[in-house]
This record gives sequence, structure tokens and C-alpha cells, in this order.
Amino acid sequence: MFEHPVKLVIAGNMGAGKTTAICAISDEPPVATDVPIFGETMGDKTTTTAAFDFGTVSLDDGSVLHVYGMPGQEHFDFMRPIVAAGAMGAIVLLDATSPQMADDCCRWLRCLKDIGPDLRFVVAVTKSDIAPDFSLRRIRQTLQDMQVRAPILTCDARVAEQCRQMLRTLLAELLARDARAG
Repeated sequence: MFEHPVKLVIAGNMGAGKTTAICAISDEPPVATDVPIFGETMGDKTTTTAAFDFGTVSLDDGSVLHVYGMPGQEHFDFMRPIVAAGAMGAIVLLDATSPQMADDCCRWLRCLKDIGPDLRFVVAVTKSDIAPDFSLRRIRQTLQDMQVRAPILTCDARVAEQCRQMLRTLLAELLARDARAG
């Protein structure tokens, strides 16, 4: 499918599940740059990504994906363009328990579009099973308002097969773009 490794990024707020997803799908133990959270922690979460997470995924056809997790905290935002440089696609990972989920989606899509105007996107929502008022309607409306065409799915970042489905969906978006361009 791809001659060279394909670089993909996962973006989202701290606690959305970026590191967890990369750990779930990586063929080898991933590289992580976690540091202790200073100040108020998020439940059991005591660390946060300072620079990036990195894992590799080998596809059945021999293609290799390089998957990078971007830092979610704003004081590490200077790393985002560095991490995303050369990426072909991005997964925006959203936390369904966040009251600002739609705003988070908008902010991350703008951030990624500024970094890579040609990036293809998939939006995936985690923790929907524990969000009592969860609905994809707000995310669909956000994408429509921003004039962004992207698949939206739910995902448990701890479940490898669900994370692989996020990657397959993003790869399908990349291949569809290439087919239209070619």
C-alpha cells in the first residue's frame, strides 16, 4: 500500500487517551516522554506527555505506520509543529466526559490545520461509555460549522482493535484523497 513509513499523529487534550491508544496498537513498546503532572491531577492520571509518544504499527501488506502522540497541555504546545511535521493524517481524540468536547474539537482541528493544511482527519471520541449525556451530534455540528469533512467514531483507547479501527479509517481517508488526486 505505502512504499515508505507513513507518519500519523494523534492529537487531543491531556487525558483523552493518546498515550493509552499508542500503547495499545504499537508492535513494540512505545517511546514515551511522560513527566509527573504538577498541580491538580486527573483522577488516577499522574503523568502527562511532555514532547511526544511514538509507536510503530506494521500492516498486513508490509506497510509501516509511525504513530506520534502530541502533547495535550498548552505549555507544551511548542512541540506540536515539530511532532506533526511530515504527517499525512491526524486523529483528533476527544474525551466525551469533557463539558468542552465540541470546543476542544474545534481547537484541535484549527491547530492541526495551521500545522498541516493538507492533513486528513478522523475524529474519535473516548470515554463515551461513562459520559451520561454523550452525543455525536455536537461533534457533527462542529465539523459542519468548520467545513471539515472527517469520519467520527467512538473508541476505547485501551482496546487495541478499536484503536486499529481508528487507524484503518484514517488510512481509508488518505487513500480516498490519493485516488481523487491521481
